[in-house]
Amino acid sequence: MIKTKHQHLGSDTTGLVQRSVPAWAERVAHAIPLVVLPVGIWRLPIGFGYGMGGETMPAAWFNAPYVIGLTVLTELLALLSFGLVRPWGEVVPHWVPKLGGRRIPPAAAIVPATLGGLFFTGLGIHWLYEAATVGRAAWPYDEGWNVLAMAMSGLMNLWGPLLLVLTYAYYRRRRV
Repeated sequence: MIKTKHQHLGSDTTGLVQRSVPAWAERVAHAIPLVVLPVGIWRLPIGFGYGMGGETMPAAWFNAPYVIGLTVLTELLALLSFGLVRPWGEVVPHWVPKLGGRRIPPAAAIVPATLGGLFFTGLGIHWLYEAATVGRAAWPYDEGWNVLAMAMSGLMNLWGPLLLVLTYAYYRRRRV
């Protein structure tokens, strides 16, 4: 079994059992923010009035803050996947007042990660369904832009399945 440099505390806090994160799980955790990033980059010009080959957003003062906020929030959520392979996803960091050093119950990470993975997998299935049944009409972009838009959103559709696989690895490592 390939092990990474990150060692994690097991569920036995008395004996400080060390369990390694598999190298493939480490790579998946790094891949998740990277498959989400292209959609965020694609989205940014839309907030500033450029349609990216499609219709522009109706002019409003909140377009840019909304799109920037959505992009940052999406990337932050994707970065949370590192909690499934890092010590701070198993034990509260010592710098946190009153809670530092306490073991995090596995369900506190498994439940939200599973729900998020299922949600994004569902969105990906819907995206594939639309692509298969409606085709290009589902995404009204100009010629050439359509391919780029589908590549960007197609990558993001990997987020759900990757998160579910990573969550399962976390569950296996944390089970008693």
